[in-house]
Amino acid sequence: MSVLTCNNLTKHYGHVTALDGVSFSIEPGRIVGLLGPNGSGKTTLIKLANGLLTPTSGELTVCGLRPGKESHALVSFLPERTAIPTWMSATQLLDFYGDFYQDFRRDAAEEMLQHLNISPRQRIKQMSKGTREKVQLIMVMSRAAKLYLLDEPIGGVDPATRDYILSTIIGNYNPEAAVVISTHLISDVEKVLDEVIFINQGRLVLQSTVDDIREEKGMSVDALFREVFKC
Repeated sequence: MSVLTCNNLTKHYGHVTALDGVSFSIEPGRIVGLLGPNGSGKTTLIKLANGLLTPTSGELTVCGLRPGKESHALVSFLPERTAIPTWMSATQLLDFYGDFYQDFRRDAAEEMLQHLNISPRQRIKQMSKGTREKVQLIMVMSRAAKLYLLDEPIGGVDPATRDYILSTIIGNYNPEAAVVISTHLISDVEKVLDEVIFINQGRLVLQSTVDDIREEKGMSVDALFREVFKC
């Protein structure tokens, strides 16, 4: 069964069309880049998959379930902005996630915090912006979810941290799950992607494996993106 399926998915905000008849499916075990220019509908699609918005028409399912209480338990979502309580310490955050999510793997989270030399006693508000982003990603990737939705997961961090975050994504997701990464930093994430979905002005432009792009087009995903979306 597909992890994420969209069938003629449409979303309007008043007179503005954010998504226009988008159809695709994502299979288990895939890391997928959701790519497009600003305002293309990427964040709207992620919010629909996470049940934060409802479609105007069409259908979206996660593991065959429409967004709701059951599907929420299968989705681990990383928003573009840091959204963890800043008054908590890292240890309190671990407790919070452990109470809130049955699938939270505390041992995996503690191991990653230790690897990054993040003190469990340090409060989130005392951390740098980049460290906060790392902590939030660790929490998200330490769940044994079926669908990971990552909105700009490497946007504000340095290249060395970027590499660690990408290796964390690869090393910590359930092989029966799928990961969707929405990002502008295509050249950085390309090495971890199995396939890509290009959307523009709310419409699906392309869904392809990375291998097919390299073999058939003879170019990288980044180069193809620049060609498809050049101004």
